[in-house]
Amino acid sequence: MLPRDTLLKGSLRPQELAALIDLAEEALRTWEPRWSGFVDAELKEEAEARLGALSEVSLLADGGWPQAERCRLLIRRADLATDSEAPAPAAAVCGLVVSGNFLFDPAEPADVRQGLLQAGLQAADLGDLWMRGDRGAQAVLSQEAAALADNQDAQVRSVPVRLQVVPLEQVQWPAIRAPKQLSSVEASLRLDAVGSAGLGLSRSRMADLVRQGAVRVNWQVITSPSKELRCGDRVRLDGRGELEILEIQPTKRDRWRLVMQRR
Repeated sequence: MLPRDTLLKGSLRPQELAALIDLAEEALRTWEPRWSGFVDAELKEEAEARLGALSEVSLLADGGWPQAERCRLLIRRADLATDSEAPAPAAAVCGLVVSGNFLFDPAEPADVRQGLLQAGLQAADLGDLWMRGDRGAQAVLSQEAAALADNQDAQVRSVPVRLQVVPLEQVQWPAIRAPKQLSSVEASLRLDAVGSAGLGLSRSRMADLVRQGAVRVNWQVITSPSKELRCGDRVRLDGRGELEILEIQPTKRDRWRLVMQRR
């Protein structure tokens, strides 16, 4: 048995982490690898830090594409992970095309995800999701949910959409961003000001997205554009990537010189 109490002590996501511990114990007991459903980046990081530190357990994340934020976790015995005759299986995932006319009612990824959940999919079924202009969206989907989603109708905001399951090879992936370091001088450390400079949006648009709950700081949804950022904070906006605050230095004119990295 794993040291459950120790692993859960101080966890930000104890109930979900406990479910991953259950999978790990099952993998140890049966000698069979176990896949989780899709988990978000915060839970993935916590699982890797806690379960991944154990000598008897190995974790591997797979979200269907190299820059995936939401991933399924392969949990298996560490001795199997080092066995060249037992290579890691690929996650059972496929692509999902969400087709609809969003010309007159533009949607954000969070709107599409909510529509899919209302159509009967579960959060653990859905990996990364991104918009394809005004034509709809695409997503990574667990293979277990493919039959439920394929050729089904759903609604996103006011727009009726059609769902189609496709092989991953037919998915048009978002552009892969190379890390880029940025410098900026800002009058304040407000989320809307710093996010605007680092993510390439107008400040008013950034503030609107924050109020809509589309922006996360250190994986937590923030709805106040006036939240002040600190060194080390990570700002995430679906479709725009992640911005990490590397340095903050005051200037002689009571402004702030920032060094940021965008991924």
